[in-house]
Amino acid sequence: MSLIVKNGLQFPTISRDNFLTPFDKMFDSMFESNFPDFMNEVGVKPFSTSAYPRVNVYEYEDKVTVVAEIPGISKDNLTIDVEDGTLTIKGSKHGFEEDPNATVIRKELKHSAFERKFTLGESLDGDKIQANFKDGLLSIKIPKLEPEKPKRTFVKIS
Repeated sequence: MSLIVKNGLQFPTISRDNFLTPFDKMFDSMFESNFPDFMNEVGVKPFSTSAYPRVNVYEYEDKVTVVAEIPGISKDNLTIDVEDGTLTIKGSKHGFEEDPNATVIRKELKHSAFERKFTLGESLDGDKIQANFKDGLLSIKIPKLEPEKPKRTFVKIS
């Protein structure tokens, strides 16, 4: 928490993310406990303890798409990988270089790194993921696996 001084008085400030993140985590926990089969049905576990980057998760007949909003980052500072059924989005943001001759009045731009993980269900194909990043929006398409068709064997009667 930081303070703003106005007319000689100090006022505490809190960022939107610091204020809302505990509520987001509480909602996610309640949702997961009330709908435990949700991940198996959709194929991706959209709730996690990390809240950045913010995402929308969409399910289609043939795929699940995760769209993440990541402003102020270049494609070179972003990685996506899948290991042991877990999709991981990692990146680093670099803030504006400060002028050493200037006095900082307010500082909100930061150097920071983030990592967000999503557990993929058995119905998704982690080997055929496609990603696109444009204008701060990352779109990850995860195709669904074709359900295995029951095998039918004809037995010759002797």
